[in-house]
Amino acid sequence: MESHYAHSVCLGNGQPVILIHGLAASLYEWTSLAPALASHGFAAYALDLLGHGESAKPDDPRLYHVESIYRHFQDWVESLSLDTPPALIGHSLGGYLSLVHAIRHPQAVRCLVLIDPFFGSSQLSPLLRQASRHPALGEKTIQVTPQWLIHIAMSLYPGISAYFPKETRWQVAADCKRASPHFAYITYNMPDLTDRLPEVSAPALVIWGEHDQTLRPALFPRLVQMLPNAVGSPVSATGHQPHISKPELVTRLTLEFLAQLNVHGDPDQSLSAHSMATA
Repeated sequence: MESHYAHSVCLGNGQPVILIHGLAASLYEWTSLAPALASHGFAAYALDLLGHGESAKPDDPRLYHVESIYRHFQDWVESLSLDTPPALIGHSLGGYLSLVHAIRHPQAVRCLVLIDPFFGSSQLSPLLRQASRHPALGEKTIQVTPQWLIHIAMSLYPGISAYFPKETRWQVAADCKRASPHFAYITYNMPDLTDRLPEVSAPALVIWGEHDQTLRPALFPRLVQMLPNAVGSPVSATGHQPHISKPELVTRLTLEFLAQLNVHGDPDQSLSAHSMATA
């Protein structure tokens, strides 16, 4: 694949942690978590995925297949030349990419924090599943919809307005509009990872909003059960982005998970498989 610029930031020094945002978003998602990780002795790396934020936005919609997005991410990770395997923290699409990386490169992943991660089409509502099958229509809709209308739509949507302050909704709308409209093609024909989840050897923490209206929250416990070494933390009174709507709680859960694994020391410690902690 042709090389494309990856915009990224790094905060702090120490064991590496890589943060991967969701669809139509940017590294802004990690405004709270990245500084907290840095203040606790980690090097927090965050990038804008291909077509998002300040990273390259190629004009060819064929480059917005999820495999191209993953290769762009992988090339950026390799460019970091890390001395030790990083922890991966991924939200939604970022969770999907984290799982793919852990399956393909198990020795290159220290552990996973998956926040409302996508892993298969069964998670989508019938409406979203249908929309993912018609990316050209989605692309056109994104192109003609102004940022102010996206903000108003979020203000009227209970799953978002109840959890995000006005300034956060503006930022989410801005990230959606500055992303390439070709991002609508990323979810088209995404391989389902369900059958490959038992291959993920890295310890994992799965965090999800109990009121997620983008991905079916009832399937996240199934994900926890299918991962060989995972724990789950459902978060009440929040939706698809608990790391934005309840940043203090998600930060605490993440830091406690990393501390339990003794990320600064022995990497071979494991979790009590499939234990659940309600937040």
